[in-house]
Amino acid sequence: MTSPESLNSGSRLFSRRPTAVVAVTVVALLSPQAARADESGISYWLPGLYGSMSATPTTPGWSIAAIYYHANAGASGAAAASREVQIGRLSTAVAVDLNVALRGQADLMLIAPTYTFATPVLGGQLSTTLASIYARNSASIAGTLTTAVGPISITRNGLLEEAVISYGDLYPTAKLKWNTGVHNFIVYGTGNIPIGDYSPNRLANIGLGHGAVDVGGGYTYFNPATGLELSGVGGLTYNFKNRDTQYQSGVDFHFDWGASQFLSKQVFVGLVGYVYQQITDDFGQPAVLGSFRSRVFGIGPQIGYAFQIGSNQAFLGVKGYGEFAAQNRPSGWNTWLTFSISEAVPASIATPTKHPMHK
Repeated sequence: MTSPESLNSGSRLFSRRPTAVVAVTVVALLSPQAARADESGISYWLPGLYGSMSATPTTPGWSIAAIYYHANAGASGAAAASREVQIGRLSTAVAVDLNVALRGQADLMLIAPTYTFATPVLGGQLSTTLASIYARNSASIAGTLTTAVGPISITRNGLLEEAVISYGDLYPTAKLKWNTGVHNFIVYGTGNIPIGDYSPNRLANIGLGHGAVDVGGGYTYFNPATGLELSGVGGLTYNFKNRDTQYQSGVDFHFDWGASQFLSKQVFVGLVGYVYQQITDDFGQPAVLGSFRSRVFGIGPQIGYAFQIGSNQAFLGVKGYGEFAAQNRPSGWNTWLTFSISEAVPASIATPTKHPMHK
């Protein structure tokens, strides 16, 4: 799925018919715990947030996106043992066994309103979003399990399973975008307000359990004459301490990319991918887990279709990722289905721009 909120500006460069719709991209904040990294295999940033057309400007006014996200992931060794330490309320000095396996499945629905300002800010286009989720998250851990009874640690072979259906945190995002011909640029800032359903004693959670801030920027090349598009967005995440567990995840680097070809003014196909790498150590992890830096790569196909509903613009897109080369985090595959709708393109925007078309 191309980043839907960005497709609109590409469409206005294409012709008088807009090819897509404004939508939110803060879903990156929203992945349930079984699918992420850092503390207990959990990170604030969900790789794959940004895709094609990420930096292109969008239609001014209100838009709303409904995004369904499904993921299956698994981990073993340190990534699974870290979850065991958390839910077992174990001291970081306990020598937990790494012969454990973690499996998880996440199904979430994001409803996210966005407002894009018509008045330029610093010569660019400003948009703001506030989003949250309602989700089902299930997880299981099996193997040599260690639990604490008072000061005594008990080890046994077994299986723990849990599922939760509840609400998530709040995720505000602000973006500034600039366009000059086929070149587009973006800077963004986002964060996590930890009000979602979370318990340090649960195997599965919806809320993250701590605050975080993330900043970054990126670039999109889009040539409306050929329909070729290339995008890349990178950023850094700073995680605050989890007060329930006294654990603080390290700084994370992430880079999302997309490449697409428009087959018509309404349809595109292409590839998406991401790189996620933790660049500083966590604080509070058991010594047996080592520095516990997380890493994962992902790649997969995308397809999108833009259409009109009355006078409004709509977008339907799907993308999927297969993950590989994971370290200290669950990995597997994930699928995103997005439907978004925005206000009609003003006449001044729908009219072809004066930017030169490179053929």
